[in-house]
Amino acid sequence: MPLFEKVLIANRGEIARRVMRTCKRLGIRTVAVYSEADKDAPHVKDADESVAIGPAPAKDSYLNVEAILAAIEKTKASAVHPGYGFLSEKSSFARAVRDRGVTFVGPNADTLDAFGDKMKARHVALAAGTKPVPGTNEPIAVGTPEGLAHAKQIAAGVGYPIVVKAVGGGGGIGMQVVREEAQMERALQSCSDRGKASFADARVYLERYVSEPRHIEVQVMCDTHGNAYALGERECSLQRRHQKIVEETPSAAHFFEGDAGEKRRRDLFDAALRVVKSVGYVGAGTCEFIADADGNLFFLEVNARLQVEHPVTKMVTGLDLVELQLRVAAGDALPNLAEIKPKGHAIEARVYAEDPSKGFIPKPGKIDELVWAGNGEKFTDTLRIESAVAAGSVVTPFYDPMIAKVVAWGETRQKAIAELDAALARTTIAPCVTNREFLRKALASDEFVGARYDTSFAEKLAKR
Repeated sequence: MPLFEKVLIANRGEIARRVMRTCKRLGIRTVAVYSEADKDAPHVKDADESVAIGPAPAKDSYLNVEAILAAIEKTKASAVHPGYGFLSEKSSFARAVRDRGVTFVGPNADTLDAFGDKMKARHVALAAGTKPVPGTNEPIAVGTPEGLAHAKQIAAGVGYPIVVKAVGGGGGIGMQVVREEAQMERALQSCSDRGKASFADARVYLERYVSEPRHIEVQVMCDTHGNAYALGERECSLQRRHQKIVEETPSAAHFFEGDAGEKRRRDLFDAALRVVKSVGYVGAGTCEFIADADGNLFFLEVNARLQVEHPVTKMVTGLDLVELQLRVAAGDALPNLAEIKPKGHAIEARVYAEDPSKGFIPKPGKIDELVWAGNGEKFTDTLRIESAVAAGSVVTPFYDPMIAKVVAWGETRQKAIAELDAALARTTIAPCVTNREFLRKALASDEFVGARYDTSFAEKLAKR
């Protein structure tokens, strides 16, 4: 018997196709949902069944809870995999799914509540003995003299520059760097307004601005039997507009070198596991940390879902994280993942329909010619291509313009870089404008090759 008879994937693009591949291997039937813009999309064709859920705008389709719940009822799906983004971390959606007697493949709603609110997440980390970035543990009272005075007092203590962040924010939305006291009032109001408009949450808080930051995250996997494992760290510091475009594992940062580096890595894993264990976390998740130039690591947040960059962990461990998600959701105990020892090095490059020379602006359009390295979507021991499109597909302006993820493995970091660059060189996407050549430029740069890059590097490189 399969783990589930039928799984509905409440998502689109490459992650929907990724989940479907694992389901097919496990003998599970799949259901795709699609907007009017995606009626001919590859993920719809890959599924056993498909249901239209609304017009092109995400708010009317992939974020339309009632439409997706209706699709679940119509198809009699026994489980829902939310992928990432969209409704994957929306606690009300998880509750609604489970209230209908359907399995939600992910953490429970209370856990999503805890980590969906950055204030709550800070308190969870503090209670677990894991240090967050220094800052405020309660929201600032924006628009009041007392709130402004409090913010200035905190900033004076933490030191400028300091960051104002929207409590409900993400992807750099609702975030501003304040470099002097005179900028504080305007930044507070701006971030509050943006948070209210984008996340229906006007609350903001302050965090220390970490100079030369590196973004390090830990993949965790937990079950309902009390087992919790850290499956290695990923370096995600190659970013534009606070969104990742290249990820690798393990991190090659200097502060992970030698015996002291290995101890720091073990301490990082312990810190991540303390956070998730403290809330009884179940499923796949990622604990995100930021590191300063000296290698001091501070907790940022928990992404309570599968990450876009999970394939690099797959490449070094051999573990199918989607299968583990499904097994945990079905109530199975995880095997002893502590015995898994990562091998080699893996790097993922996200290919986007965008123009790096113009501030990485999205460039929607039709793809007439599409040639992948490896003769299509071929998965080997050293190369994976997770694509959202096919020849004839249209990259629409309604969703994230990611076309594919190209993931390479090598025995060493140098070999992984070479394998990834060769794969990108053998890829043709036309006439759509993409970041393919920029990715190759980044991989060949002295900073990346020498692992001397931080989260500001990609945007600096684009201006060279």
